[in-house]
Amino acid sequence: MSHQKLEPGTLYGIGVGPGDPDLIPVKAVKILQKVDVIFTASSTKNDHSLAVRVADPHLPAKTPVHTLPFPMSRDRETVCAAWAENARTVLEFLEQGQNAAFLTMGDPMTYSTFSYLMRTMHNLAPHICITTIPGITSYQAAAAATNTPLVEGEENLLLLSGVKGGNGIRESSMQADTVVFLKAYKKCAHIVHSLEKCGRLNSSVGVVRCSFPDQEVVRDLSQLANKDPKYWTLILSRKKAPYAHKD
Repeated sequence: MSHQKLEPGTLYGIGVGPGDPDLIPVKAVKILQKVDVIFTASSTKNDHSLAVRVADPHLPAKTPVHTLPFPMSRDRETVCAAWAENARTVLEFLEQGQNAAFLTMGDPMTYSTFSYLMRTMHNLAPHICITTIPGITSYQAAAAATNTPLVEGEENLLLLSGVKGGNGIRESSMQADTVVFLKAYKKCAHIVHSLEKCGRLNSSVGVVRCSFPDQEVVRDLSQLANKDPKYWTLILSRKKAPYAHKD
């Protein structure tokens, strides 16, 4: 008797948004209701996943959730080996015909772990169908929370990682109308100093744990520079003050 080969499942990259469970896209919720298995990233030091906690109200109790450990290392070989191992773990489920979702905070294509998994999976098993569901980013939510227009008319937007502090805005050949610093965290003081040097301090705002119940809006950025940093911190900087605070 011949056995029909199973069609492999689909891998969905799902952004759960900035933190408020109500900000998860409706399309993402519908997919989470029907996938067979859910994956998410965690540190090698623990199995905690903020993305799972945010998505939890929308997850069926019967759907298994697996955390994939990723080392916080700058060693390229170590990191690539971890991605390959995790991709193979996900592939085992997909090859059994199961549909899988990978949860990530914010948007899957913006500073996200999913982009690395997607690239690794494509190289490992190019026949696998990968579908990405966009999510609301933290800086979009922060702009809404502070009534700060991101761009208007012919303005431009510069998105920077705050890992290198304020160097990004100093080194940029283009003084963008709006600059977003994600991952500000430990470099808040350096970023604030750079914004002051660029004459943008008074038209900038910081948001800590955007869209979470304990969200904090910091309009005096010297407060960010002078206190212990918090991980979920971002800074929005405008050339001109946002209209909500013009007068």
